[in-house]
Amino acid sequence: MSYVANLQMFVRVYELSGMSAAARDQRTSPAVASARISELEKHLGVRLFNRTTRSLQPTENGRLFYEGARQVLAAIDEAEAAVMETAQNPRGVVFVAAPLGIGRRFIAPHVPAFKDMYPQIDVRLRLSDRVIDLTAEGLDVAFHLGILEDSALKVRLIADCPRLLCAAPAYIARRGMPVDGAALVRDRHDCLNLRFPGAREFQWTLLTPDGPQRHEITGPFESDDGEVLTGWALDGHGVVLKTRFEVADHLRQGRLVPVAVATPPLPAQLSLLSQHRSAKDSKVRLFTDFMIARIREEIRRATDPDA
Repeated sequence: MSYVANLQMFVRVYELSGMSAAARDQRTSPAVASARISELEKHLGVRLFNRTTRSLQPTENGRLFYEGARQVLAAIDEAEAAVMETAQNPRGVVFVAAPLGIGRRFIAPHVPAFKDMYPQIDVRLRLSDRVIDLTAEGLDVAFHLGILEDSALKVRLIADCPRLLCAAPAYIARRGMPVDGAALVRDRHDCLNLRFPGAREFQWTLLTPDGPQRHEITGPFESDDGEVLTGWALDGHGVVLKTRFEVADHLRQGRLVPVAVATPPLPAQLSLLSQHRSAKDSKVRLFTDFMIARIREEIRRATDPDA
């Protein structure tokens, strides 16, 4: 039986001076009321009422316990009311992390509109291309772009994201067009690598006729900011691995062209990671639903030539 329900029954028995009256008040039977009081007395190790066939009187312990039980129930009622108020009128702070490019392009521009819609909710946005530990860094949610490994976090898929290797026409004119991953390695093409402490993208996993294979790539430039890599690629400094939506405009305008198309990279996923407790928080749910809808539409428009 529920301890809170036992407390509620005790308080009503005390106030109404009878099992039957308290049972009617709580919409149950006298037998259930008696069982709840007995369970509470067993838990406390004292008698709360002196019972006779004609009367029921609180003991000294019962009178002492009544005041404390009433305060506990009042505190529970107050806490429930506060939670319900927050659920109906969400307020507080949502702590969010995202990769630099995703955050700048898809999240930050929409934060003011979210704030206009929910003025009681504040957003703290942290942008970084490094690996984020939600629990250690006190975050509610984190957007993740890549190949997601097993995670104890709650994962919500936003979009599947095809990836490709590309380079500027000037680079290809100077170094030649690599037809596949083997050519990238054999001809020692300048590959622009995303690297930061703890990063695992020091190799490119490409889809070959024999299945996915890792290729040891080399190059003079690397950065922990994916947008920097795109800039270097546009300037003709090497080959970059990107999701299609990140470089769709550059591909349409001819500023970048696909390379090594015989062995494309493994597709990535854009996902939302959250702690399980955060996923149940109304303000977090409102923020994530709002952002996911807009991100999906942005990706559709970026990759659909007719959009």
